[in-house]
Amino acid sequence: MSPETHLLASWIIAAKTTDNARDCRLVTLAGILPDIDGLGLIVDLAGSQLGWKSTQLYAHYHHYLLHGALGGILMAALLACFARQRWRVALLALLVFHLHLLCDFVGSRGPAPEDLWPIFYFGPLDKDPMWVWKGQWRLDCWFNRYFSVALFLWALWLPVSLGHSVVGVFSRRADRIFVGVLRKWHAAWAQRRQRRS
Repeated sequence: MSPETHLLASWIIAAKTTDNARDCRLVTLAGILPDIDGLGLIVDLAGSQLGWKSTQLYAHYHHYLLHGALGGILMAALLACFARQRWRVALLALLVFHLHLLCDFVGSRGPAPEDLWPIFYFGPLDKDPMWVWKGQWRLDCWFNRYFSVALFLWALWLPVSLGHSVVGVFSRRADRIFVGVLRKWHAAWAQRRQRRS
Protein backbone atom coordinates (compact mmCIF):
# COMPACT_ATOMS: atom_id res chain seq x y z
CA MET A 1 0.00 0.00 0.00
CA SER A 2 1.03 3.61 -0.32
CA PRO A 3 3.19 5.34 2.32
CA GLU A 4 0.25 7.63 3.15
CA THR A 5 -1.95 4.64 3.93
CA HIS A 6 0.78 3.13 6.11
CA LEU A 7 1.14 6.47 7.90
CA LEU A 8 -2.58 6.82 8.63
CA ALA A 9 -3.07 3.20 9.73
CA SER A 10 0.00 3.31 11.99
CA TRP A 11 -1.00 6.63 13.53
CA ILE A 12 -4.54 5.46 14.29
CA ILE A 13 -3.21 2.35 16.05
CA ALA A 14 -0.62 4.43 17.90
CA ALA A 15 -3.18 7.06 18.90
CA LYS A 16 -5.51 4.41 20.35
CA THR A 17 -2.79 2.45 22.21
CA THR A 18 -0.39 5.05 23.62
CA ASP A 19 -0.95 7.67 26.29
CA ASN A 20 1.46 10.41 25.19
CA ALA A 21 2.33 12.19 21.96
CA ARG A 22 5.99 11.11 21.91
CA ASP A 23 5.22 7.39 22.07
CA CYS A 24 2.43 7.86 19.55
CA ARG A 25 4.87 9.49 17.16
CA LEU A 26 7.44 6.70 17.61
CA VAL A 27 4.92 3.91 17.01
CA THR A 28 3.65 5.73 13.93
CA LEU A 29 7.18 5.96 12.56
CA ALA A 30 7.55 2.19 12.91
CA GLY A 31 4.74 1.82 10.39
CA ILE A 32 6.37 3.99 7.72
CA LEU A 33 10.11 3.48 8.25
CA PRO A 34 10.21 0.16 6.36
CA ASP A 35 9.72 2.16 3.15
CA ILE A 36 13.09 3.87 3.63
CA ASP A 37 14.50 0.99 1.59
CA GLY A 38 12.57 2.48 -1.34
CA LEU A 39 14.55 5.74 -1.33
CA GLY A 40 16.83 4.23 -3.96
CA LEU A 41 14.15 5.42 -6.37
CA ILE A 42 15.45 8.99 -5.95
CA VAL A 43 18.97 7.90 -6.92
CA ASP A 44 17.60 5.89 -9.87
CA LEU A 45 15.56 8.84 -11.17
CA ALA A 46 18.35 11.37 -10.63
CA GLY A 47 20.84 9.06 -12.30
CA SER A 48 18.66 8.58 -15.36
CA GLN A 49 18.19 12.37 -15.67
CA LEU A 50 21.92 12.99 -15.31
CA GLY A 51 22.90 10.24 -17.74
CA TRP A 52 24.54 7.98 -15.16
CA LYS A 53 24.73 4.23 -15.54
CA SER A 54 21.45 2.58 -14.44
CA THR A 55 21.56 1.66 -10.74
CA GLN A 56 18.19 -0.11 -10.24
CA LEU A 57 18.48 0.45 -6.46
CA TYR A 58 14.72 0.65 -6.03
CA ALA A 59 14.08 -2.60 -7.90
CA HIS A 60 16.82 -4.46 -6.03
CA TYR A 61 16.38 -3.20 -2.48
CA HIS A 62 12.79 -2.04 -1.92
CA HIS A 63 10.92 -4.71 0.07
CA TYR A 64 14.26 -6.42 0.72
CA LEU A 65 16.38 -4.46 3.21
CA LEU A 66 13.82 -3.28 5.79
CA HIS A 67 10.75 -5.38 5.04
CA GLY A 68 11.96 -8.36 7.06
CA ALA A 69 12.30 -9.47 10.65
CA LEU A 70 15.75 -7.94 11.08
CA GLY A 71 14.51 -4.53 9.94
CA GLY A 72 11.51 -4.79 12.26
CA ILE A 73 13.63 -5.69 15.29
CA LEU A 74 16.17 -2.94 14.60
CA MET A 75 13.47 -0.29 14.13
CA ALA A 76 11.55 -1.38 17.23
CA ALA A 77 14.72 -1.34 19.35
CA LEU A 78 15.83 2.05 18.04
CA LEU A 79 12.44 3.68 18.49
CA ALA A 80 12.05 2.20 21.98
CA CYS A 81 15.25 3.98 23.04
CA PHE A 82 13.44 7.33 22.67
CA ALA A 83 10.14 6.25 24.24
CA ARG A 84 8.65 6.98 27.63
CA GLN A 85 7.20 3.47 27.90
CA ARG A 86 9.96 1.51 26.18
CA TRP A 87 8.57 -2.02 26.21
CA ARG A 88 5.13 -0.89 25.16
CA VAL A 89 6.55 1.12 22.24
CA ALA A 90 8.81 -1.77 21.19
CA LEU A 91 5.87 -4.19 21.08
CA LEU A 92 3.56 -1.72 19.33
CA ALA A 93 6.34 -0.88 16.86
CA LEU A 94 6.63 -4.57 15.99
CA LEU A 95 2.85 -4.75 15.61
CA VAL A 96 2.58 -1.83 13.17
CA PHE A 97 5.69 -3.02 11.35
CA HIS A 98 3.98 -6.35 10.71
CA LEU A 99 0.81 -4.51 9.71
CA HIS A 100 2.95 -2.71 7.13
CA LEU A 101 4.16 -6.06 5.80
CA LEU A 102 0.63 -7.45 5.68
CA CYS A 103 -0.66 -4.40 3.80
CA ASP A 104 2.20 -4.63 1.30
CA PHE A 105 1.67 -8.36 0.89
CA VAL A 106 -2.03 -7.82 0.15
CA GLY A 107 -2.10 -4.54 -1.75
CA SER A 108 1.12 -3.42 -3.44
CA ARG A 109 1.05 -4.94 -6.91
CA GLY A 110 2.14 -2.85 -9.86
CA PRO A 111 0.04 -2.25 -12.97
CA ALA A 112 0.72 -5.63 -14.60
CA PRO A 113 -0.64 -8.86 -13.03
CA GLU A 114 2.89 -10.29 -12.86
CA ASP A 115 4.28 -7.13 -11.17
CA LEU A 116 4.09 -8.55 -7.64
CA TRP A 117 6.06 -7.30 -4.64
CA PRO A 118 7.31 -10.22 -2.57
CA ILE A 119 8.23 -10.03 1.10
CA PHE A 120 11.61 -11.51 2.08
CA TYR A 121 10.97 -12.04 5.78
CA PHE A 122 14.58 -12.96 6.56
CA GLY A 123 16.05 -10.40 4.16
CA PRO A 124 18.66 -9.13 3.81
CA LEU A 125 20.20 -12.16 5.50
CA ASP A 126 18.39 -14.73 3.35
CA LYS A 127 16.01 -14.66 0.39
CA ASP A 128 14.07 -17.66 1.72
CA PRO A 129 11.26 -17.71 2.47
CA MET A 130 9.97 -15.35 -0.18
CA TRP A 131 6.30 -14.61 0.44
CA VAL A 132 4.28 -13.65 -2.58
CA TRP A 133 0.56 -13.71 -3.28
CA LYS A 134 -0.70 -13.88 -6.84
CA GLY A 135 -3.99 -12.24 -5.81
CA GLN A 136 -2.18 -9.07 -4.68
CA TRP A 137 -4.25 -5.93 -5.33
CA ARG A 138 -2.94 -3.15 -7.50
CA LEU A 139 -1.47 -0.27 -5.55
CA ASP A 140 -3.95 2.07 -7.22
CA CYS A 141 -7.02 -0.22 -7.04
CA TRP A 142 -10.37 1.05 -5.80
CA PHE A 143 -10.17 -0.88 -2.52
CA ASN A 144 -6.80 0.65 -1.59
CA ARG A 145 -8.19 4.11 -2.41
CA TYR A 146 -11.36 3.63 -0.34
CA PHE A 147 -9.36 2.17 2.52
CA SER A 148 -7.05 5.22 2.46
CA VAL A 149 -10.01 7.62 2.40
CA ALA A 150 -11.64 5.81 5.34
CA LEU A 151 -8.39 6.01 7.33
CA PHE A 152 -8.05 9.69 6.41
CA LEU A 153 -11.56 10.49 7.68
CA TRP A 154 -10.91 8.56 10.89
CA ALA A 155 -7.62 10.43 11.32
CA LEU A 156 -9.57 13.71 11.02
CA TRP A 157 -12.09 12.64 13.67
CA LEU A 158 -9.75 11.31 16.38
CA PRO A 159 -7.75 14.51 17.04
CA VAL A 160 -10.84 16.34 18.30
CA SER A 161 -10.87 14.18 21.43
CA LEU A 162 -7.17 13.27 21.61
CA GLY A 163 -5.67 16.73 21.22
CA HIS A 164 -3.02 15.59 18.73
CA SER A 165 -3.08 14.37 15.15
CA VAL A 166 -1.03 12.62 12.52
CA VAL A 167 0.48 16.02 11.68
CA GLY A 168 2.29 15.82 15.04
CA VAL A 169 4.50 13.07 13.69
CA PHE A 170 6.28 15.78 11.69
CA SER A 171 5.67 19.05 13.57
CA ARG A 172 4.23 19.75 17.02
CA ARG A 173 3.55 23.40 16.20
CA ALA A 174 1.66 22.57 13.00
CA ASP A 175 -0.18 19.87 14.92
CA ARG A 176 -1.49 22.37 17.50
CA ILE A 177 -2.78 24.60 14.71
CA PHE A 178 -4.31 21.67 12.82
CA VAL A 179 -6.07 20.27 15.91
CA GLY A 180 -7.37 23.76 16.73
CA VAL A 181 -8.90 24.04 13.26
CA LEU A 182 -10.45 20.57 13.51
CA ARG A 183 -11.96 21.39 16.90
CA LYS A 184 -13.48 24.62 15.53
CA TRP A 185 -14.96 22.72 12.59
CA HIS A 186 -16.31 20.05 14.92
CA ALA A 187 -17.88 22.67 17.23
CA ALA A 188 -19.47 24.47 14.26
CA TRP A 189 -20.81 21.18 12.91
CA ALA A 190 -22.23 20.26 16.35
CA GLN A 191 -23.97 23.68 16.61
CA ARG A 192 -25.58 23.22 13.18
CA ARG A 193 -26.86 19.82 14.20
CA GLN A 194 -28.36 21.26 17.41
CA ARG A 195 -30.14 24.00 15.46
CA ARG A 196 -31.69 21.44 13.12
CA SER A 197 -32.92 19.33 16.05
